[in-house]
Amino acid sequence: MEMQSEIFADRVLGFTLPARDARGRAVRLDAVLNQVLSAHDYPPPIMHLLAEALVLTALIGSLLKDSDAQMTMQAQTQEGVVSLLACDFKAGDVRGYVKFDADKLAELGSNPSLFALFGKGYLAITFDGVGAGGRYQGIVPLEGNSLAEACEAYFIQSEQVPTMIRLAISNDADGCTAGGLLIQHLPDGEEGRDRIHARLDHPEWEHVSILAGTVRHDELLDSSLSMEGLVWRLFHEEDRIRVEQGCELHRGCRCSAEHYQQVLGRFSDTELQDMRDTDGLVRVDCAFCSRVFPVTV
Repeated sequence: MEMQSEIFADRVLGFTLPARDARGRAVRLDAVLNQVLSAHDYPPPIMHLLAEALVLTALIGSLLKDSDAQMTMQAQTQEGVVSLLACDFKAGDVRGYVKFDADKLAELGSNPSLFALFGKGYLAITFDGVGAGGRYQGIVPLEGNSLAEACEAYFIQSEQVPTMIRLAISNDADGCTAGGLLIQHLPDGEEGRDRIHARLDHPEWEHVSILAGTVRHDELLDSSLSMEGLVWRLFHEEDRIRVEQGCELHRGCRCSAEHYQQVLGRFSDTELQDMRDTDGLVRVDCAFCSRVFPVTV
């Protein structure tokens, strides 16, 4: 096993199993997660949902090779309790926000299902690359018991990549902690090849998915267990495990008065006049960080 320094929280760990044509990501969110959640006074079901989405964002976003690329995950409905869930990842920066109907949520009880929250909704995952990579988006129905299952369906339907995702979330008086494991089968052992022949019943994938499926919630959340230690527990019988220290994670809201000034500069004088308040300022409300930016334009 090729090992590097131990990783415990707020950093992604990448790994590959060369003999099994598989790659994976492992992550545990702690301080970063609580920073994002603290922007709004979310009730427990919404806090749990956003924590799940942020772990998925870190796992999937960290698959990007280009540091300037961005992954965005959005879940939307027309009449659901949750009308919008938005998260994104760029160069280790993660952010997220949930817009929901508090009155409808109160009618659901303490542990609503995914369908109860979203009804008939969809999940869109967008990769914004640079250069030849361009922009790619896949959309799948919000089905199953969790966002993780919807993301697994995305990889199967949109990229033909067998994928397993396991998540765990804990929320107590000390704050929220979440952990996740993602593992994928890459046919022929190479990224970028034609994957139309990817099969969920491939013997190598069956072997890897069975091992990955034994991960326990307490292992994903155990602050004394490094991500490397977790991967070793799951796959220590393999001939070789390549471990790659991934990026550090940060709460990454990219809003600023300067940024919004550039955005507003694209509007006409007539449009800006309608936006200005009595002080002559355009006040921009950032949903991600719950801050209002007064901008002079």
